[in-house]
Amino acid sequence: MCNLYNITTTQDAVRQWTRALRDIMGNLEPSLDVYPNQPGPVVRNALDGERELAKLLWGMPTTIERVKGKADYGTTNIRNPQYGHWQQFVGVEHRCVVPVTSFAEPSPTPNDKDPETGIQRNYWFALNEGRPLFFFAGLWTPWQGVRKVKDGPGDFELYGFMTTKPNALIAPIHEKAMPVILTTQEDVETWLTAPWADAKRMQRTASDDALVVVDKPATQIKFSQCLTQKEVG
Repeated sequence: MCNLYNITTTQDAVRQWTRALRDIMGNLEPSLDVYPNQPGPVVRNALDGERELAKLLWGMPTTIERVKGKADYGTTNIRNPQYGHWQQFVGVEHRCVVPVTSFAEPSPTPNDKDPETGIQRNYWFALNEGRPLFFFAGLWTPWQGVRKVKDGPGDFELYGFMTTKPNALIAPIHEKAMPVILTTQEDVETWLTAPWADAKRMQRTASDDALVVVDKPATQIKFSQCLTQKEVG
């Protein structure tokens, strides 16, 4: 599942694409890597009905049976919105879109690690080599609870994004899922405004030529060595 993505664009570009009328997120860094349980920009339908650009924490509330220990570190990717836990969040008031210019999936080749950090290397995907702006179809919610034990309970605004069956480009890297990508203003409008009966149709696999690999590990992938990765949600 996608647990790292990058945003290299401007706030103006995000606002213009999404027609966001309010911006409360503060400054967007020129290039931002976003990891789970860290803040990232989203365009949401705010509780007062205004469309706004805001900074929320990545990771929706986890189902009770999956929370381990005293903290809920969040569910980043949502694959099955028909589950009861997620149904409370599928209305227009809880939908958002997540700006992105590229996203990463770990290499499925065993021991394909950076020799200095020991971290598994990533494949990076974008719409093309220029890494233009697009969006993930997301959900958001206010939440009270513990994200980090050392910090104790607090009030948070959380987001996550939808996943779906991978296309032919993603499947050899991550065979279970890929993010739901929105590449046109019409897609964004549908996700943010349509009744759920229509919006849920946006949870579809991108065409095989929708994305390209813009960066990959030096070690070439061997399809016979692909590993299955566990995805929550």
